[in-house]
Amino acid sequence: MDRYIANGLTPYGIKVKSDEKNNLTGSYRIKKLNMERVIEWLLVLSAGIAILAIILITVFVFARGIPLIFKIGLLDFLFNFKWSPSNGSYGIAAMLLGSMVVTLSSLIWSVPLGVLSAIFMAEIAPPQIGNLLGRMVELLAGIPSVVFGFFGLIVIVPLIRNQLGGNGMSVLAGAIILGIMILPTIISISRDSIISVPKEYKEGSLALGATHIQSITGVILPAARSGIITAIVLGMGRAIGETMAVVMVTGNSTIVPGSILSPVRTMTSNIVLEMGYASGDHQAALFATGAVLFIFIVVLNLVVNLSVKAGKNYAN
Repeated sequence: MDRYIANGLTPYGIKVKSDEKNNLTGSYRIKKLNMERVIEWLLVLSAGIAILAIILITVFVFARGIPLIFKIGLLDFLFNFKWSPSNGSYGIAAMLLGSMVVTLSSLIWSVPLGVLSAIFMAEIAPPQIGNLLGRMVELLAGIPSVVFGFFGLIVIVPLIRNQLGGNGMSVLAGAIILGIMILPTIISISRDSIISVPKEYKEGSLALGATHIQSITGVILPAARSGIITAIVLGMGRAIGETMAVVMVTGNSTIVPGSILSPVRTMTSNIVLEMGYASGDHQAALFATGAVLFIFIVVLNLVVNLSVKAGKNYAN
C-alpha cells in the first residue's frame, strides 16, 4: 500500500494528484494506527481477563478455606493426623505426609533417569536419534492422566500384589505412576537446557584435553544446572498436583503409611473424593486443603525463579 501511494497511484493503478496523494497517505496511516491500537487493546484485555480469573479463583479458595483454619487453628489443621469430618476433626497431616512421600518416592527414580536420558539425547545420541526420542517424549507428555492411572490399576497394582504382597494399591504404585508421568517434563526441559549451553564451553574443554564425558560432567552440566533444577521442581509440582492417576492406584486410606507397600491418600485425592458430598466445615476444610496446595505450588515457583537467576549469575 505504501509503495502505491508513494508512486502517486491507488492500489488499482489510477494516477492521483499531489494533494490527493497526501490525503491517501494520511488516511492510510490513520487506519494503520487505529488498527494497531485495537490490537494493543485486545492484547491488554486478554491479559487482564487471564489475570483477573487467577485472582478471583485465588480469592475464592482462600475466602472459603481460611476461616476454618482460624476456627480450628493452623497447627491443628496441619499437624493433626486425624481426619474425621463426622466428628469435627479436620487434620490433614496424614494426607500432607502422604503427598510428600508419594512425590519424593517418584522423584527418587525419575530424576536420575530423566536427567541421564536428557544427557544421552542431547550429547551422546546421533542428532536424528535424539530428535526422534524427543518427539516420543513429547508424545508421552500428551497422554491423559487417567490412562496412566488405568495402566497402573491393570498392570502395576497386580504386579506389586503378586510379587511383594499386600493389595497392591500403595505408595509404591503411586510413585511408579507419578514417576512415569513427570519423566517427560524432566527430560524435555533438561534436554533443552543442555542443548542451550554454548558450544564454545564444550569445545574449550575438549581443547584442554578433557574427554567427552569429562566435558559433560565438568562443564556442560554445571552450565545447565539452573534448567535442570527447573525441570525437577516443575516435575515435583506436577506430581504434587496430580489427582486422577493417584486416586486409582494408592488405596486412598487416611493413615500414615508404614512402608512403601501401605495405602495412602494425598491431599488432591482427598479433595476430589469428598468434595461431591461435603458441606459446611467439611467443605471449608477441603478448600483450606486447596489453599495449602496453592501456597506450596507458589513456593515451588519461587524456587524455580531463584534457580534460574542463580544459573544466569553462574553463566556470567
